[in-house]
Amino acid sequence: MYAPQEDTELLAGALSEEPVPPGADVLDVGTGSGALAVAAARRGAQVTAVDVSRRAVCAARLNALRAGVSVRVRRGNLFAPVRGRSFDLILANPPYVPAPGERGLPRGPARAWDAGSDGRLVLDRICREAPALLRPGGVLLLVQSALSDPELTLARLREAGLKAAVTRRRRIAFGPVLRAREHWLRERGLLTATENREELVVIRAELPV
Repeated sequence: MYAPQEDTELLAGALSEEPVPPGADVLDVGTGSGALAVAAARRGAQVTAVDVSRRAVCAARLNALRAGVSVRVRRGNLFAPVRGRSFDLILANPPYVPAPGERGLPRGPARAWDAGSDGRLVLDRICREAPALLRPGGVLLLVQSALSDPELTLARLREAGLKAAVTRRRRIAFGPVLRAREHWLRERGLLTATENREELVVIRAELPV
C-alpha cells in the first residue's frame, strides 16, 4: 500500500481549491490509504474509492471509518469497478516512476510506484479511459512526476477533448525508490548529471459543457 507522501499532499492542495458542491460524485482511483477520498467526503461529496490492492482497500475503509465519513471502497483494476458510471470529479495519484524494463509488470508493493520503462503504464490508461467517465463540466485532477512526461499527458487529454493544464508544481528530494535507480535514470537521460530533485506536477483537465 502507498502511504501518503508529497504527491498526495500536492494533489490534496489542488482538491482544496476545486469547487466540490455537496452531493458531487467523486472517484478516487488508486486510493491507497484513502486520504484523498476522505478529504473529498469531508466536503460532502459522494465518494467512490478504487484500488487494486486488498491492503489498500482495507486501509481506505478503516481510515474513512476513523474520519467519520462515508466512502464506498471497491477493489479492482483502475476503472473496472465503476464501468457505466460518471463523475463530477476524478482524482488520480497513479504509479508514475520509470522502472528498468527487465522488471516486467510490477508486483507487490512496487505496484504503487513502478510504471514501466517510461513511467506511463497507468498514466496512458487514465488518459484513454477517464474522459468517458466525466460528466460535462467534470474535472480530472492527476499528479505525476516530470520523469514520466507531463507534456504527453496534456497532449493525450487534449486529444480526448479535455481542456488540460499544469496547475501545481513542486520539487522534492529523491525518495528511496529514485535513489535506488538514480544511475539508471541518468543513463536513460531522464535525469541530468547534476539533477538531485524530482519535480511533481498536478494536471487539471476539464470536459467542456
